[in-house]
Amino acid sequence: MIESRKSDHVKICLDEDVEVEKNYWNDIKFYHQAAPEIDFEDISLGVDFLGKRLSAPIIIAGMTGGYEGAEVLNRRLAETAEEMRVGLGVGSQRAALEDKDLRKSYELISDHSIPLLFGNIGAPQLISQDEEQPFGISKGKEALEMIDGDYLAVHFNYLQEAVQPEGDMKSKGVTKALKDLSKEVPIIAKETGAGISPGTAMSFRDAGVEAIDVGGMGGTSFSGVEHYRIDDENKKMKDIAKDLWDWGIPTPVSVVECRGRVSLPIIATGGIRSGIQIAKALALGADAVGIAGGLLPAIEKSKKTAIDYLKRLKRELKITMFLLGCEDLDDLMSVNRVITGELKDWIE
Repeated sequence: MIESRKSDHVKICLDEDVEVEKNYWNDIKFYHQAAPEIDFEDISLGVDFLGKRLSAPIIIAGMTGGYEGAEVLNRRLAETAEEMRVGLGVGSQRAALEDKDLRKSYELISDHSIPLLFGNIGAPQLISQDEEQPFGISKGKEALEMIDGDYLAVHFNYLQEAVQPEGDMKSKGVTKALKDLSKEVPIIAKETGAGISPGTAMSFRDAGVEAIDVGGMGGTSFSGVEHYRIDDENKKMKDIAKDLWDWGIPTPVSVVECRGRVSLPIIATGGIRSGIQIAKALALGADAVGIAGGLLPAIEKSKKTAIDYLKRLKRELKITMFLLGCEDLDDLMSVNRVITGELKDWIE
């Protein structure tokens, strides 16, 4: 069941339009600097993030693994991250933790020298789900050891679970379980498209996580993905998934509000499709960005296509910084910007 679900998710993301209705990054505008007073060649995109040196503040967010065919995509992702010197998060490792025959699509990643590597398990698996026993500390360690990773991302995907006919719907005690795990394993708390509120960010901080990936609303809708995956015969759940298509906190809102409450490193994932949007995320207070939906079609074609995509993002980020007079990433925090439209209503 889990294996086919992972395959379905990738296929739907490639074949269907599962973007949310509005990308809130477009509501942020920069003041152009006609005389930047810097030289383009002096601009640096390099960043020290979570103790690792990256060529740019980019994390390839977790996408896939644990099914036949995932090995090809994960090998390309690993090679791309290695060559581009950016971070990489793997897709959920639940399938491989439950079936050792599926480990290969993840283990191959450890063959590559990736500067920052995240494992991945689901928050619902930290607690008992009906007849399923929770993943304990040993499973968290196993997930990291499987890929020789640096941090374990624990993804909170309760929106997606809620619209799945077979979803895991228990969450009582999940924050305590996260706290117990974080005492033994370095944890990144991560949402998957519905965003993290400031109150939840503070709870995660108190639980001992090392960083927060806000995983906001703005890019791929996993409620939308489930809408397409649910059988047509199950009209009730299919309609519910469609109604919740645009549920969540916009990514820029999550970044601003979480940054205002916690000092943890923040990753802005959700709707990042350009270098300009990377600059906007950093200007709002993110330390790095995660990309997935925009990269998936490229990585499905070839490693070269994926590398070209990342090179374009980096070039566009550098041009944006040049036009703003920013020599390094820290300078982006002080640039003049205007918040417009619905995003202004959210933030103000």
